[in-house]
Amino acid sequence: MRWIMAIFYTVAGVVHLAYPAVFMRVMPGWVPYPHEVVLFTGVAELFGAAGLLIPRFRWWAGVMLAAYAFCVFPANLRHAWLDVVEAQHYATLWYHVPRLPLQPVVIWWALYCAGVIDWPWRHGRSSLPSHTP
Repeated sequence: MRWIMAIFYTVAGVVHLAYPAVFMRVMPGWVPYPHEVVLFTGVAELFGAAGLLIPRFRWWAGVMLAAYAFCVFPANLRHAWLDVVEAQHYATLWYHVPRLPLQPVVIWWALYCAGVIDWPWRHGRSSLPSHTP
């Protein structure tokens, strides 16, 4: 799962750096330096992907990628709104409908791949503290 996530974020990072204009359309107007923010997000995705594969950085990479996925959710909502509601590109529903509800799964996935959480697989450990007399 870690390798799949690393590949996913590597591709996303490269796309952000190679085609920043694509992401400028969904950037909220209140974001300062939007072009630079798009480039920064691409670099962050690349570093996060690499960090997942390096044990020393894995925990932080997972936490940062989860935070990143949480923070870009408003842009994903805006993207869906612009495509479907305003531009009436209903063909993009195949992309937006699964993407929005899967955002929490991506957050969980980053945390799981980094070893931050192990839910729902607890490896035989109880989530409750043990009380031995």
